Amino acid sequence: SRNDTHDWKLNVIPRTKHSCFTEKRVTSKVVEVKKSLQIACEHNYYQQLVNRTVLYKNCEKIENNKNPFLKNAEYKDQGYYTCVFFLRHNGKLFNVTKTFNITIVGGKMNFRIRKKQIFSKIRMLVVNFYLGKDIQLNCSALLNEKDVIYWHTPGNNKSDPNVHEGNMTRIRTSEGKWLASRILRIKNINTRNLNSSYNCTAASEGSTDTKSFLLLLKGVRNFIFGNTVDIPGHVFTRGMIVAVVISVMVVCLVTVGVIYRVDLVLFYRHFMGRDETLTGNEYGKTYDAFVSYLKECQPEHGEEHAFAVETLPRVLEKHFGYKLCIFERDVVPGGAVVDEIHSLIEKSRRLIIVLSKSYMSSEVRYELESGLHEALVERKIKIILIEFTPVGDFSFLPQSLKLLKSHRVLKWKADKSLSYNSRFWKNLLYLMPAKAVKPCRDESEVLPVL
Repeated sequence: SRNDTHDWKLNVIPRTKHSCFTEKRVTSKVVEVKKSLQIACEHNYYQQLVNRTVLYKNCEKIENNKNPFLKNAEYKDQGYYTCVFFLRHNGKLFNVTKTFNITIVGGKMNFRIRKKQIFSKIRMLVVNFYLGKDIQLNCSALLNEKDVIYWHTPGNNKSDPNVHEGNMTRIRTSEGKWLASRILRIKNINTRNLNSSYNCTAASEGSTDTKSFLLLLKGVRNFIFGNTVDIPGHVFTRGMIVAVVISVMVVCLVTVGVIYRVDLVLFYRHFMGRDETLTGNEYGKTYDAFVSYLKECQPEHGEEHAFAVETLPRVLEKHFGYKLCIFERDVVPGGAVVDEIHSLIEKSRRLIIVLSKSYMSSEVRYELESGLHEALVERKIKIILIEFTPVGDFSFLPQSLKLLKSHRVLKWKADKSLSYNSRFWKNLLYLMPAKAVKPCRDESEVLPVL
């Protein structure tokens, strides 16, 4: 057989540096403002192999867009739109791109230049920006074939390293005119660019016209009348001072709110007379809290035992009006203890656990597991952990305790927690249900003043 040879000419076009497309393979499209802007990501050759399509604007992904991309055109929609087609071939994933250069025309953003005619009134466009950001100013005009447009930078200093003027592009319209466009890119905007006017001039035979772009900080509004623009420095300075003062005040208020959150909530409850036991899951229960503690009354556990059966009831019941369920006091002897404890926990709004290194004995493990079931599954109870003696490692507690939205541990410090106005009791009251009930005190009892 005869060997056939073919010559192929491969033209490799490199992609522009720091860009997702090459400017030599761009389809230009002109859309009038407020008219329909539609970008259909369809490929004439690879469409049947396309797995998915992603649309980018100026190399930034457009989230949650539909294909085709459809909306009413706005001036901010101008830019480069790149369709990225993902397709598989021989088990490998490839991508193909198709880029459109969308130019928005019409309205006050564009101006026309006719031979031997010039607009007498200079127009100005205010551009808001943030310091350190990049922006691009687009100047476009409907010109004759030999007309040109060019930029004037402040002081005509084109050597500014962060200002770059692009080349002029032309698109022929159906009316026989040329839609010319020239972009001025300003990178990493700084204070030198503040209140600076960048002028774009369109030159026709015997006439010129100019459009100005004034750069202002984002959020600063100026009303411009006529051809003169004057931005008083004291107005901007006062605005910045007011903004800084307001920001400092907001930060201070947030900080105070975080630090004194507990005090503010307790004050609100007292002032409004709020009672959470009358609504929702808190309603209809017998006890405000079931106290779970180590039942072994040995000498080394004496202080822990006294705290659970004496200190907590004395403070929460006699001073703050809550009703607690204490095992030694409220569980009837001789009954089914396990069933009795589960029933009492169901009748309680909180489960207070007095933690210590010896807490997880066989007697109290069921109390903790029953409370976790009510908290995680039934969502009818909240758990409060009190670290009576330093524990350090809480690995002995069930892992399911970490699933609670809040498993904050209150630390008891005998030297600092004795006063009813101490941080410990405030935090405990914050975690307890709000209850508008007068405390049951003995007439002879003398309590510290809050």
